[in-house]
Formats: sequence, structure tokens, C-alpha cells
Amino acid sequence: MEIQTMKELNEACQREEKSIGEIMLMMEAEKSGRDQQAIISMMEERLIKMKEAVDNGIKDATTAPSGISGGDALKMNDYVQQGKSLSGSYISNAMSFSLATSESNARMGVIVATPTAGAAGILPGVLFSLHKNDGTPYKDLVMGLFTASMLGLIIANRSFISGAAGGCQAEVGSATAMAAGTIVELKGGTPLQAVNATAIAMKSLLGLVCDPVAGLVEVPCIKRNVIGTSIAFSAADMSLAGIESRIPCDEVIEAMYKVGNDMPRTLRETALGGLAMTETGKRVKERLFCRKS
Repeated sequence: MEIQTMKELNEACQREEKSIGEIMLMMEAEKSGRDQQAIISMMEERLIKMKEAVDNGIKDATTAPSGISGGDALKMNDYVQQGKSLSGSYISNAMSFSLATSESNARMGVIVATPTAGAAGILPGVLFSLHKNDGTPYKDLVMGLFTASMLGLIIANRSFISGAAGGCQAEVGSATAMAAGTIVELKGGTPLQAVNATAIAMKSLLGLVCDPVAGLVEVPCIKRNVIGTSIAFSAADMSLAGIESRIPCDEVIEAMYKVGNDMPRTLRETALGGLAMTETGKRVKERLFCRKS
């Protein structure tokens, strides 16, 4: 089975009477020749690695080797535990878990790139928030990873997931879109609702530039991951409420591709524009390069 578009994905789900995650699992089994249970076991290992990154990051107050990130996950978690969060438990927990994952990455810890290291905090953020708040079992979270994989596969094949190729809209934007669709499916929404959530989330991040300070995937990347979890839940809520994207998801993906191609090189992970070229950003770069030399 070959699926190239979100329209084809929705049609396949209807024809096969399967969820998006189940379609992805079936496709992977056909392509790899592996037994489905073996593939599920491999995905379970990825979920465990995600959980380890969250658990390690949530209690670690140390800074990254660069000195420009670290300790914020602990602050956020403490704030949430005090009941002060304005965002509600789903989003506030996701924010904490996203920070924990992204800070683990900055400390050179093991993370799961979903779809990239720079956007690796969003999916675990929403997954483990669902687990904490709803008691969503791990077996369902694993299937959620297959859902995200299917959505990400289509985005990657039709556009890009690299900040160097298409800006941060291709990294945080894609991850947020994948997470939004995954939330919908885990909450019992239809495949069409999941695709609509994917489109709504991606539309919200079109044009997001990739401007890492000193070329490191820390500032502003980590906090953009956190914001991505909020957008993912918002997009999922809208879709589950019956709200549709007026622009079909395939056209949103095409728009993202065109926007990325139109972006100047300075705004595509070169650290030559945007926040990287603010006075503070330049001072950070100078300090780090001087220290290395």
C-alpha cells in the first residue's frame, strides 16, 4: 500500500476500517517484512526512551554545556505542582514534559527525533500529558506513535521536516501538526478529524523561521517546543469540536513547502538572521566561540 497524501490516508482508513496508526503499522509490516508484533515492540522501545528523557529532564537543574539552557523543566514542573498554572493540567503538564525532553537533548542525552531533534519535545510532551491526565495506557501511546509516524511520513514526502530546508515551520510546525492529529486519534476522533487537526496546527506555524542562537538547537528552539504542545492541544480541541480546516491538509502542506522555499537563507538554520542576530544572540555566539578557541 502506498499513501502519498492526507486525502489518500483518509480514504484508506475508511476502506480498511482502520485508524491512522493501524494503517501505518500495516504499511510498515508490508514494507519491512517484519511481523506486526515485532514492529510494535520496536516502537515500545522508542516510547521508553521518550519517557526516560522526560524523567531525567524533569528533575535536572543543571545547564547544558553551552550554558544557555537548562533547569527550566524543573521550574515549570514546580510551578505546575503548586497549582498556579493558567493553562490547565493537559497543557501545563505537556509544557513541563516538553521542556524536560528538549533540555535532555541539549545536555546530549538520548532522545527520539520526532521528526527531528530540534522538535523532539512536542510529541512526548503531549503523549505523557495524556497518560498523566487520562491514564492513557502505554499500548495506546505506542499506537499514537504510529499515528504520528504516518502523518509525519506524508509531510516529509510532500514538503520537508528540516529547519535548514524550510525553516522552523518544517520542524516545530511539523511536530506540532503530528502531535495534534495524534491527540485526536487517541481521544477517539475520526481519521478525518485527525487530519483536520494536523492542518489547523500546521497553519498556525506557517512562516516560522529557524534562527538558532549560536547555531545551537536551544534558543529559541526549546521554548518553541513548549508552545507547540499548546497549539497541538488547541488544534485537537477545535477538530474534536467539529471544526474543519477550510484549507485541506494537503494544500496546507504544499503551502508550507512553498513558504519554506521562499525563505531567505538567513532564516533557515544558518544563525545569520532573526533572534540569532540580535545583540544578545551575537554576544552569546562570541562568548561560546571564544571559549571553544
